Amino acid sequence: MTALSPLQSPILERMPGLRHAFYTRRGGVSEGIYDSLNCGLGSGDGREAVIENRRRAMAFLDLPEEALVTNFQIHSPDVVVVDKPWPRDQRPRADALVTRQPGIALGILTADCAPILFADDAAGVIGAAHAGWRGAVFGVAEAAVDAMASLGADVARIRAAIGPCIAQASYEVGPEFPGPFLDQDRANERFFRLSRRADHFMFDLPGYLEARLKAIGIADIGIVARDTCAETDSFYSYRRTTLHGGKDYGRGLSAIALDG
Repeated sequence: MTALSPLQSPILERMPGLRHAFYTRRGGVSEGIYDSLNCGLGSGDGREAVIENRRRAMAFLDLPEEALVTNFQIHSPDVVVVDKPWPRDQRPRADALVTRQPGIALGILTADCAPILFADDAAGVIGAAHAGWRGAVFGVAEAAVDAMASLGADVARIRAAIGPCIAQASYEVGPEFPGPFLDQDRANERFFRLSRRADHFMFDLPGYLEARLKAIGIADIGIVARDTCAETDSFYSYRRTTLHGGKDYGRGLSAIALDG
């Protein structure tokens, strides 16, 4: 049996009373295109396999599977404050989660989008956000920070870790793509470089997210610089799947929890 191989961020590892992990696709029970640690309830994978994968992921954090909460993600700036876990089939439609309750694991599911984990250990407040390009433009990261502040977090103390996502070298976009970013700020041009194809660009999603977090006063930011699209054996990827004509794909999990 392949062991779990989660990644961690030095930014968050230094914080006491906190558990977190950016899981790779290794260490689960799913088969075929979902091989092996697929944690996405919205995928076409067998439900029992997904729940077992989620159980294994939580065991790494010394928590029961029922402690894991995930959203029905819709590429929005919407945030949910979590007071207690909800049933798996009653997931709210949103893209960020925050809590001050110990023993609850906030989970984000991705397959190229960026997972962002946040923590203010002094206030005992954590957050997690799912940021594809739409969520990033719409401000999901900032919305998560605002929701944390409403629970007592101080922006100056919050640390943020941007997890594995599609890297600039793999993220080609069309000629219409820079528009929403340049409309916000012409300086966002620095996150696009020319592709080898005419009128196409390569987009730096983690760099853009880092800049947005810095702009709201978060100084301690780490990037887990791994390319989900390029690293087939380690991560699920929507783009890689669709480029190869696939119809479905697994979802990787990132999670954060306060010690109970």
